[in-house]
Amino acid sequence: MFSKEESRLLRQEFWTSFGKSFPRKWLLYDTKIKGVSFKFHFDTKSALIALDLEDDLENRINCWQALESLKNILKSDFLPDVIFEEEYILENGKEISRIYLPLEQKVSIHNKNTWRAVMEFFNKNMDLFEAFFEEYRDIIKS
Repeated sequence: MFSKEESRLLRQEFWTSFGKSFPRKWLLYDTKIKGVSFKFHFDTKSALIALDLEDDLENRINCWQALESLKNILKSDFLPDVIFEEEYILENGKEISRIYLPLEQKVSIHNKNTWRAVMEFFNKNMDLFEAFFEEYRDIIKS
């Protein structure tokens, strides 16, 4: 078991190491579409990349419909195993819509032996996700 402080320091070390290993500016919150953001997630049980829709319900529905219309392209040309969940409940109970890709192997941010696999997964797949987004931004935005 790790103390809160030890866990915090490990998390900080991972993200610093990731930034140094794969130095580039990720889109994340800078999508230029209100309520749409990319996320990296890595905790003691799993890792994933996600595109989250967190705006008011009307805008969320409109954006979701645009993304659904592009689902076959995203799956065939970019991320074949991506998962679409129109109603995704976050740990805090908030409902969002999420398109995500989990890393299909047991990893933990507390285990440095799994960090390289997570970093490579993040870099490769978020790059593809962002490429899809950039190519189809105008459709997603409408």
